[in-house]
Amino acid sequence: MSQPVDPALLDTVETETAPSPEWTVLWLHGLGADGNDFAPIVPQLVRRDWPALRFVFPHAPVRPVTINNGVPMRAWYDIRSFDFNAADFADRADDAGVTQSVAEVEALIAREAGRGVPASRVLLAGFSQGGAIALAAGLRRTTPLAGLVALSTYLPLTQAAAEAAVRERGAAVTAQPLFMAHGQFDQVVPYAAGAASQARLRALGLSIDWHQYPMAHQVCAEQIRDLGDWLSRRFEQA
Repeated sequence: MSQPVDPALLDTVETETAPSPEWTVLWLHGLGADGNDFAPIVPQLVRRDWPALRFVFPHAPVRPVTINNGVPMRAWYDIRSFDFNAADFADRADDAGVTQSVAEVEALIAREAGRGVPASRVLLAGFSQGGAIALAAGLRRTTPLAGLVALSTYLPLTQAAAEAAVRERGAAVTAQPLFMAHGQFDQVVPYAAGAASQARLRALGLSIDWHQYPMAHQVCAEQIRDLGDWLSRRFEQA
């Protein structure tokens, strides 16, 4: 159910797998969806031997989106172009919107610290546009999160901005393990864009668990299983 929050924070949908959560999974939805979109994944993903988790699914702000003829919808940033041809997709994402959404995600991470879950036990996940924000936020961390999950997405930062983020923050960025997955037949965010983004991030020093699946712009059962395996390793290594 939706949780009342500080007016400065995004509204969220939350689920706890047991009392007194020790970890938080902060999960960002895709363009035009809302925080309810991935809430049903919890029972499919969670395993009996995991620690108590809090899943937080925030609703993105409503804003006009250029590629949808300026129609307002829930979006983490404006998408100005369908073009994925540029080497680093520099003309696609609205920089100001990305920066604003990263700040809103950071506010939610800070709230988790106030609720007893430090950043070292927060996993930041996202699908499509939400995954792009998860990657952008991960590159701008000054202290590392427990891990990043980016599904069917791409890195929305220019090469220069990404390199500067890693150069300025060093291990705060590269210490964060990253699970990335993409459909080979994705017609929304082409597979090549996801593969190129993971190659860029790997070159910047991030440790990436990369997966590809014979699917479109979606999530499949095999992917949920692989993500569950990866999350189990995060909990075991804590």
